Amino acid sequence: MNERIQGLWYQAVQPHTGDSWAEQTAFMEKFAELIVAECMDQVWYTREDMINENISQVIKDRIKQHFGVESCSRRL
Repeated sequence: MNERIQGLWYQAVQPHTGDSWAEQTAFMEKFAELIVAECMDQVWYTREDMINENISQVIKDRIKQHFGVESCSRRL
C-alpha cells in the first residue's frame, strides 16, 4: 500500500476499531471521505497554479502522482 494511502487508512481506522458492521461501515465511509478530500485538494492546487494545458489530464496526473499510483485498473 502506498505511503499516503496507508496514512489515510490509519487515520480512518483510529476511531473505528470494532468488528461490527456499523464500525466497519463507519471506517469505510471515513476512508472514502479522506480520499475524496485529498483529490479535491489536488483540483484546488491545479486551479491555483493556473495551468493552461488540458486541465482534465493535469488533474488526473496530479492525483496519480499525489497518491503514488503507477497503474490503475480504470483507464486514467
